[in-house]
Amino acid sequence: MPYPSRVKLVDVGPRDGLQNEKQTVPAAVKIELVHRLQAAGLREIEVTSFVSPKWVPQMGDNAEVMAGIERQPGVRYSVLTPNLRGFESALASRPDEIVVFGAASEAFSQRNINCSIAESIERFAPVVEAARAAGIYVRGAMSCTVGCPYEGEIAPERVAYLAGLMKGIGVQHVGVADTIGVGTPLKVQRALEATLAHFALDDVSGHFHDTYGQALANTLASLEMGVWQYDTSVAGLGGCPYAKGATGNVATEDVVYMLHGMGIDTGIDLDALIDAGQYISDFLGRPTQSRVAKALLAKREASVCDAV
Repeated sequence: MPYPSRVKLVDVGPRDGLQNEKQTVPAAVKIELVHRLQAAGLREIEVTSFVSPKWVPQMGDNAEVMAGIERQPGVRYSVLTPNLRGFESALASRPDEIVVFGAASEAFSQRNINCSIAESIERFAPVVEAARAAGIYVRGAMSCTVGCPYEGEIAPERVAYLAGLMKGIGVQHVGVADTIGVGTPLKVQRALEATLAHFALDDVSGHFHDTYGQALANTLASLEMGVWQYDTSVAGLGGCPYAKGATGNVATEDVVYMLHGMGIDTGIDLDALIDAGQYISDFLGRPTQSRVAKALLAKREASVCDAV
């Protein structure tokens, strides 16, 4: 199969990327990050989650952030809703899409949300039903599809099982996530194949963390299968609180650079995207985790010095 001519990227930095930050990120900073991302050409942004601030204090300003965004036509703003109460709270913020999640690992499911995989799907069923009744698109995030910090390698059969459960409750799209970044291309392809037994190619996306430096290779392997939608995180923000050493999602900047170099359209302005990543990195007080951003920022600095 030839590579897709166009790829859609969902930037999950404002939600997935920032949720584990220990320092408080003010709502105004999150709103500005969203504004910078959409100005750079992102048309899918995962903004926040409607979860109890007791468990995720960083997302306690969810309604304020959603209310503060100057929405642009053609941009889809999504939120994570872990239960019906979260969904009901999110409704007032008018999300275009909600995200529910499940793990392909029983141990991870128990550690993360204190229930089995089957029980987690039972919890999400009324959320999905309510969202679709309200005309809100439903995306499912499938975590630990190639590896788990507790169980080790995950068999494709476990991925197929989870995908089937999600399809059964009416989830419209699923992301195949290498949550702890241990996946390699063939393992990722097997996880995708298992998912494609239940969902059409247009309803499947990749979500690859870069802990072992495999995220771009895994993206390329997915592109070879025709997958054309991916979750990425500006500046490589993020991590996993349940897996020591796990880094953030692959940097949006790095994926855009690779795709543009392959002649694949994203609709994203790489320079503006790098500026967005630098903005949030400056606030957090640490360098961007994007290798492309580091290289191009150094090149910019050298050009300024040469001009002087």
